[in-house]
Amino acid sequence: MVTAVLSDTDLRRRAWEVAAQVVDPEIPVLTIADLGVLRDVRVRDGRVEVAITPTYSGCPAMNMIALEIELALERAGIGRPTIRTVLSPAWTTDWMSEDGRNKLRAYGIAPPQASSSRRALFGEQQVSCPQCGSGNTELLSEFGSTSCKALWRCKACREPFDYFKCH
Repeated sequence: MVTAVLSDTDLRRRAWEVAAQVVDPEIPVLTIADLGVLRDVRVRDGRVEVAITPTYSGCPAMNMIALEIELALERAGIGRPTIRTVLSPAWTTDWMSEDGRNKLRAYGIAPPQASSSRRALFGEQQVSCPQCGSGNTELLSEFGSTSCKALWRCKACREPFDYFKCH
């Protein structure tokens, strides 16, 4: 429980620190800050408001993420926040942190390529295998273990892997 009265700036900073540690329920090695889903934290009239952006419209993880943010902030003594879902601008893989990309790779998921690349724009992707690093890979299915991932296979090590889709 927070016993001292915090300034709005300190409350905002503390709320961001706590919310940033909430993990994505579909990819538990990533925090919502790594993923770029946590967009903003504000304090209005002494109450915390947290803005989150889904990785795509209809993402089933968003309700769980909102609940986990509420619980984390309450446990930290900050109180129950208002959670606001922001759809514009739409989430992009460009918002994912470099640390988040590295965590994906270590977890066995190929991180997204830069979405502004010509290959990503025209669908000519070369995805590196997160297991062996080979670029000799093939798309098996546009749909992976979750809607934001595609299923690929490495032709070098023959291992299947998820690729986090660019958008």
